[in-house]
Amino acid sequence: MKFPQVKKIGIAAPARKISRSEIEPAVTILKSWGIEVVSGKNLFGEAHQFSGTDNERTADFQAMINDPEIDAILCARGGYGTARIVDNLDLSPIQKHFKWVVGYSDVTVLHNALAKNGLPSLHATMPINFPTNDEASLTALKEILTNTKLPEYQFDTHRLNRTGKAEAPIAGGNLSVLYSLRGTRFDLDVSGKILFIEDLDEYLYHIDRMLMNFRLAGWFDKIKGLIIGGMEDMHDNTVPFGKNAREIVADVVKDFDFPVAFIDGIGHTQRNLPLVFGIPIQLEVNENGTTITPNR
Repeated sequence: MKFPQVKKIGIAAPARKISRSEIEPAVTILKSWGIEVVSGKNLFGEAHQFSGTDNERTADFQAMINDPEIDAILCARGGYGTARIVDNLDLSPIQKHFKWVVGYSDVTVLHNALAKNGLPSLHATMPINFPTNDEASLTALKEILTNTKLPEYQFDTHRLNRTGKAEAPIAGGNLSVLYSLRGTRFDLDVSGKILFIEDLDEYLYHIDRMLMNFRLAGWFDKIKGLIIGGMEDMHDNTVPFGKNAREIVADVVKDFDFPVAFIDGIGHTQRNLPLVFGIPIQLEVNENGTTITPNR
């Protein structure tokens, strides 16, 4: 698949509401990259927590999907709400005229929907985060959007890593959102994939419960590798769970033999490097760290 050199980008808010002042820094940066920025009609709408009603948010996103001049759709922020509109979106125009859908967190819903249609997508930072992201995050995103240059990463080693190699597409996203889509038509097919997960602001026992759901569903029998990004601001109970979030992951997958990479710099963190979902990559985990290389 040929990826677009992005000349025009649309910003839509499929979930939580956002203000003009929160968007402006990202618009300034995108324009400095030579990208024309188009805002959704209801981008600054408000319906309680959401950026407009479900119908308004759906209409905004569908209009950008349908517009052949828009090369990428950048989701303004996460929060909650994308699951309320995904069932009413027609993604087929992206099959005919590919464009990036960009975001993370609640946007995992869209990553799953696109994966169901065999479409790549971009797990990356969003406008709400541009002011606090580090330079590496924004530079890598710029290279993908404006130069179609897919990133190659080298991450430090981690004591819980399990060495090995895998070649497969990456799929996944926010752990809680992936869990929430289990049993729906947007449930992720992880067969033959490298699974990526990250999360924020969860109880440790719930991390264990979600991962045990994946294990009992046979996910870890089907994947070729596992990448764990940020696991930030976790909570414990009065009686401690006994492990931190990363230790919980390592324990749940200890009986499998695929490579496991614990990395810093992707997720709800200041450094949030972009990951391309849906195209083959090479993952290598060894004593020196983790390498992710696009296979194209």
